[in-house]
Amino acid sequence: MKKYFYICLIILVSSLSHGQNSSCTCFIKGVIRDLHSGQPIAGATILLTGTTNGVFTDEKGKYEIRNLCPGIYQLEARIVGYSTYKQTIDLIISHEENFTLLEQEVHLKDVEITAQRTDAPASQPLTTLSGNDLEQTRGQTLGESLKGISGVTSMQTGSSISKPVIHGLHSNRVLIMNNGVRQEGQQWGSEHAPEIDPFVATRLSVIKGAAGVRYGSDAIGGVILVEPEELPFNKTLSGEVNLVGFTNGRQGVSSSTLQGGIKGLPGFGWRAQGTIKQGGNIRTPNYFLDNTGISEKNFSLGAGYRNKGFGIDLFYSRFDTKIGIFSGSHIGSITDLLNVINNGEPFVKSGFSYTIGRPNQNVTHDLLKAETHYNFQNGNRLQWTIAQQVNHRNEYDLHIPRNDSIAALNHPELTFKLNTLTNDVTWDHKPIAGKIAGQIGVSTLYQYNLMTGRPLIPNFNQFNIGVFWIERYVKNDWEFEAGLRYDYRTLSTHRIVSRQKISNHFDFHNGSGTIGATRNFTGNLSARLNAGTAWRAPNVSELFSDGVHHGAAAFEKGDSTLHPEKAFNSIASIKYASEKLTIEIGGYFNYIKDFIYLKPQPQPILTVRGAFPYFKYTQTDASFKGIDISAAWQFVKNFSATSKLSYLKAYDTRNDNYLVMIPANRWDNQLKYEIPLLANLHNVFFSVGNLWVARQKRVPPKSDFMPPPAAYSLWNIQAGGTIHLSAKQQLEIGVSIQNLFNTVYRDYMNRFRYYSDDIGRNASLRLKWKFGA
Repeated sequence: MKKYFYICLIILVSSLSHGQNSSCTCFIKGVIRDLHSGQPIAGATILLTGTTNGVFTDEKGKYEIRNLCPGIYQLEARIVGYSTYKQTIDLIISHEENFTLLEQEVHLKDVEITAQRTDAPASQPLTTLSGNDLEQTRGQTLGESLKGISGVTSMQTGSSISKPVIHGLHSNRVLIMNNGVRQEGQQWGSEHAPEIDPFVATRLSVIKGAAGVRYGSDAIGGVILVEPEELPFNKTLSGEVNLVGFTNGRQGVSSSTLQGGIKGLPGFGWRAQGTIKQGGNIRTPNYFLDNTGISEKNFSLGAGYRNKGFGIDLFYSRFDTKIGIFSGSHIGSITDLLNVINNGEPFVKSGFSYTIGRPNQNVTHDLLKAETHYNFQNGNRLQWTIAQQVNHRNEYDLHIPRNDSIAALNHPELTFKLNTLTNDVTWDHKPIAGKIAGQIGVSTLYQYNLMTGRPLIPNFNQFNIGVFWIERYVKNDWEFEAGLRYDYRTLSTHRIVSRQKISNHFDFHNGSGTIGATRNFTGNLSARLNAGTAWRAPNVSELFSDGVHHGAAAFEKGDSTLHPEKAFNSIASIKYASEKLTIEIGGYFNYIKDFIYLKPQPQPILTVRGAFPYFKYTQTDASFKGIDISAAWQFVKNFSATSKLSYLKAYDTRNDNYLVMIPANRWDNQLKYEIPLLANLHNVFFSVGNLWVARQKRVPPKSDFMPPPAAYSLWNIQAGGTIHLSAKQQLEIGVSIQNLFNTVYRDYMNRFRYYSDDIGRNASLRLKWKFGA
């Protein structure tokens, strides 16, 4: 009997204990974001004070603490660079607590705590590409890397040259901030891609809509932020090696980064990075494209120092590329050009080769930046950034000079050298009454361009000065912001016509403004609304182009009577974000008075260099309106689906017609399966996706040399994972196949669609080895 008594007693105690523990099944979860930018904060510490429970937020700012018993808890969130957040929670059932942190710099005698931030308008949609999403684009150009963002596509010239397009606007209407510096290259041509190595960045962000108040008068369409990781102050040696291989073009890419602090010198940090890329002729599903190889050699160096509110950073980068231009785009006669357009296949076909012959581009871009700041103890901050950029472009024609001795020198037919000096000073004033924060700034730009060779654009000098003022007011779940800016620009050009020097001088000036609001509702819902004005002065190519643009295989003619563009932009979005479902819907309307664009002429033009499509710069009033929809849904454990839809309608309101070269509507879908932990493998995933691009039917009748191509559908698959080799080493592996079924297609935004199909199947392998701290 005693035996059975003890057995029953043990069972009773066990059941009581189990019953008590079974009630501790509550959890607290949520998302932490930056108060001003709305971006998720990764790596924040979430603690329940008085307990041993604590977690870190992931790369999306999410946290979750499980197995909690009902009771009253004190939740505390902290991360360097932000004020500590505390909240008392009476936990009866599981609870979701989303909150924002206010950026603040703290000084503790000899210790300075800082955080990296993005000066993005809080009331405008900002989409960030980072982490695994960015890693899957490694090896591609900047324009190609951003195509996965809703509302963003690219303008291509062949398969190797790509530049980003935001809501139908590109080139000088999209401003690129490279490591905090306004990127100034010769981007006036469709084949003038941004001279930026994407491996420099650990985060790519896109601000949709006019952002000229903060970033400058040219940001009519939006801003792209290329942001490297904060320098590793007072940290041990670390780094990474990236290796990428592509089957199409047999392209190989290698990029390495080494960084750390300096032992015995507290407050210092440094980084060195370099990239090498080599590729050969690209293949369409049915033939190779002759002379479409690429060669690239880039590197960057950075160093910085922090001490008691004072900071200084130095950065230097060099981008060096040689790009082959498809030789089949340079055609000798108008008859042959029209035959190529009508037949749908190029006359020039070849096999594979790494050789880059004529025509080609050879471009170098040097950037030297110095930034210093001081954070006052009362909360004010002063920052000064000065930078110099030198952009050197050589363009080689298909045909060599007839004189053998001159031909042997292999000089470029066109040479451009653009030198730019920028100077920016900003003052962030301390919060007023804890709710109003603002920034005042002044920026200047001086640049000159020297050109040699056959005339295309004149030499010029340009100077710009702008002043701006932005204020933000936060109250409860509301945030309001407003800003004003004024810019003044002068442009002087010099050219030789009939052996006479002709000079022209232009003065442009205008103001811009923005007003916006953000509201965070209960139930994971938020909304943004922004309205603003912006303007852009015509650039030199739009005013004075007159000749063959070899890289674009086109004859372009400018108009010196063009007026500045003036844009009136409004954009609104609403977002729902929960643990398993995220939906964002955004709409925009952009009216641009005196919109400047390249208009195709009725007939090609015959020159001594061959026959080319003929374009003229012209001006009209235009409207751009559209909708971006993106959704992510985890419908069962480990399975998720994403969908992105972009709809755009552009219209020539002055002439009651459509516009040319506007991206077609597109729908991108992906199904993904994730295994969080598999033996020594982490973050293992497999995905299959489809991109459907409609035919662009909204074009003026008989406005182009060939009608827009048919709609197309491309399938792709991806897989990847991470192997933890040791406590401080890991290996990331990724494989993908684009255009899985080798579909024949042409994209309307590819300037070389007149001559050939787009790229065929392309498989890739990506390896990334990370080591150190």
